[in-house]
Amino acid sequence: MRELEQLREHLGAAMVGADTPLAAADQLCRACVEMLEVDGASVSVVHEGATRGTFGSSGELSRRIDEFQFTFGEGPCLDAVRHGSPVLVADLDAATEQRWPAFREAVVNEGVSAVFALPVAVTTSYVGALDLFRQSRGQLAEEQISGGLHAARLAALPLMDLMAADVNWDSAARGDDGWEQLASLERVEVYQATGMIVAALDVDPVEAVVRLRANAYARAMTASEIAFAIVERRLSLDGPDWRAGSGGGSGL
Repeated sequence: MRELEQLREHLGAAMVGADTPLAAADQLCRACVEMLEVDGASVSVVHEGATRGTFGSSGELSRRIDEFQFTFGEGPCLDAVRHGSPVLVADLDAATEQRWPAFREAVVNEGVSAVFALPVAVTTSYVGALDLFRQSRGQLAEEQISGGLHAARLAALPLMDLMAADVNWDSAARGDDGWEQLASLERVEVYQATGMIVAALDVDPVEAVVRLRANAYARAMTASEIAFAIVERRLSLDGPDWRAGSGGGSGL
């Protein structure tokens, strides 16, 4: 019991001294890697059944893995928020594991074998999830799960700070501090690319997002990566793969 108390203290101390709420979330994720014996951690913000951004990560790979959940519209963090309970997968490649086929294939190809999603709540609403990743198969120990649940509760604190920062409209209009950081969570490049697809292919925004995600999946890219390629005009929208609404082709 004393070890669990020390673990919780170390996780809480990890956020002390952070300059911004986003920095606090990053520091918490790095502490999870160190203290919970996992290889990566990230905090996803979820709204209306879709991921809205990565609110903290232990590194670029963890951020990329979280991005796959947005790209494919499926994954453990979405289920954790939807059901308000942890989603613990000790072996993503197990024959009995049939959930999230696109997400599973992508993250297994990135070297991830196990994932654990713990819901993050603000008051009574689940607004995101703390995702923990492991390269090796195996369940978390009971103490690690307890520590992870405590970290998920801690993750709500900087998120609330961010949501509460500069709540007057003048600050919002200027894009100051918390508002600017919160806006940075949104995948702006995806919205820009979606608009370009709508204009080029004469489809509605929903169909444009479907085509963007399909092409991202076909190229083993995230939605943001392929969106950047479109916005920077490194990827042509004239190919038959885009016209047909299915992924494929080189294009880049």
